[in-house]
Amino acid sequence: MMTEMVASNETILVIGGGISGMTAALEAAECGKEVILIEKNPSLGGRISQLYKYFPKLCRPSCGQEINLRRIKANRRLRVITMAEIVKLSGSAGDYAATIHIHPRYVNENCTACGACADAVVSEIRDPHNYGMSPVKAAYLPNNMAYPQRYVLDPSIIGTEEAENARAACPVDAIDLDQKAQTIHIRCGAVIFATGWRPYDASRIEPYGYDRYPDVVTSAELERMMDPFGPTGGKLVRPSNGEDARNIAFIQCAGSRDRNHLPHCSRICCMASLKQSTYLSEQFGEDADASATIYYIDIRTIDRFEDFEQKVRQDRKVRFVKSKVASIAQDPESGKPVCRGVDTHGYDRYENVHDLVVLAVGMEPGLDLGSILDTGHGVALDTGGFIELDDANDGVFGAGCATNPLDVNRSVQSATAAALRAIQVVNRVSAS
Repeated sequence: MMTEMVASNETILVIGGGISGMTAALEAAECGKEVILIEKNPSLGGRISQLYKYFPKLCRPSCGQEINLRRIKANRRLRVITMAEIVKLSGSAGDYAATIHIHPRYVNENCTACGACADAVVSEIRDPHNYGMSPVKAAYLPNNMAYPQRYVLDPSIIGTEEAENARAACPVDAIDLDQKAQTIHIRCGAVIFATGWRPYDASRIEPYGYDRYPDVVTSAELERMMDPFGPTGGKLVRPSNGEDARNIAFIQCAGSRDRNHLPHCSRICCMASLKQSTYLSEQFGEDADASATIYYIDIRTIDRFEDFEQKVRQDRKVRFVKSKVASIAQDPESGKPVCRGVDTHGYDRYENVHDLVVLAVGMEPGLDLGSILDTGHGVALDTGGFIELDDANDGVFGAGCATNPLDVNRSVQSATAAALRAIQVVNRVSAS
């Protein structure tokens, strides 16, 4: 079904509902502009909703997320469409046409998030919010802070008796099994791509055995493990058997700064591992028999982050080994992962056994723009596929990690700048 959405060439379209997209949309809407924010997932929040803590203050993301959601709910100039993906963009500054595909949720606005539909369903899927590390019912709330606060039915049960059971169990007639995918067209004057990042596929780093050894995880997955709502209920354990993970290895540049994988530095990985090394004391206590080993090429921290690095270096539980781990094997007796390589301080070979190995995987752009853009001139991208700030981009702007690997603070700054640039474009339209 093809429909037109009421909008104009003074509307700003923001693609991506993570921290950058929410920030850009809110800044523009609170300046009086009409904004449409689309997000491909069932809920806003993006990667920040999957984090346990921010660095360097080690605060929880839920506070800032709650504030942004409150601002979104209060702003009538901002329309949010979830489960929506852009499939084509054409036109020029002041006159763009965007084609948006909306996937069915099978749950309508009547939903009160009571959970009755989930209780009526037996089938499970791998929970996308937990990076597939745990199961979730095929009728599920995306996460505990989901917006919209509405359940989703997985397509795998549509047409089955379970879907009918979910519909019968709903007390407010919110289950709509007749929902269909639809395509809408949006006219807008400026476009902000806030499509974020995705973790590099660790299974492609064959020597590290990510897809062979259950006790090798990514830095993104460790964030979910630490969350009380995560796959391990907030416990640092070995996924293979549930035992405490008291001896953890962090491998830096896992796939980054490597011509065979990602040639660029992803900037946040060093700080992510430094932050995660503090989880040991939080989990087991300051005086516990627990240790972290950070294998690194070099540690890249800047500005105020240097103080955080020095604080971690003073922690007796954290050891730094200047080395690019060559390979990971599995100890035949304990089943634990074994890091093998050469310590370049002294060139000593090592085979270190750990309870858990965490790969600090790099950032890739969250969206491949090549198949979407049909603007007649394209959009300037760097060699990593990130959007560059270039006059040739006309009225298309990048925000946050769509432009560079950035931490949360710099992503917010980038999104605010993108909103101001988009506002200038639509202001010229209204003045003409």
